Amino acid sequence: MTSAYQQLYVGLAAAIVLIYLLIVINFQSWIDPFVIVMALPTALAGIVWVLFATGTTLSVPALTGAIMCMGVATANSILVISFARERMEAGLDAMAAAFEAGRSRFRPVLMTALAMVIGMLPMAIEPGQNTPLGRAVIGGLILATCATLFLVPTIFSLVHGRSRAADRADAATVSLH
Repeated sequence: MTSAYQQLYVGLAAAIVLIYLLIVINFQSWIDPFVIVMALPTALAGIVWVLFATGTTLSVPALTGAIMCMGVATANSILVISFARERMEAGLDAMAAAFEAGRSRFRPVLMTALAMVIGMLPMAIEPGQNTPLGRAVIGGLILATCATLFLVPTIFSLVHGRSRAADRADAATVSLH
């Protein structure tokens, strides 16, 4: 059992690292994948919160649910960030692009998370060996969805707002010389 836990912890950590590296390749940036992965700690907090609140012990099904939750949370964050990048390329500043991404992707992100939560409700309510899996997914997705819709666009606007300001300052310095 200890070996199974260790393998799942390693699998969870490896999944996060591999997701990050895959997103780095896809976005060709180190910053945007970091912003995307910022929703994952909130997912872990939601998992721990629900397991604690329901008195559910940490188990192999709960850790499996955590890995599932990480995938959905990452997919939702990618959806928001890719739309924000498109809006920035269209000429919007970072704050406006992040706001529009959060506003326009609110419904698709919420629908994806709600579909998963509603699908896991019977498993989370009915006592059985997979109850921890359902509870972990539900708790993780509740907080991860909030983070995807509010925290991730905020971090995106802060990171890209500073980088744009630095680019303008560099351009102004070059034009003075």
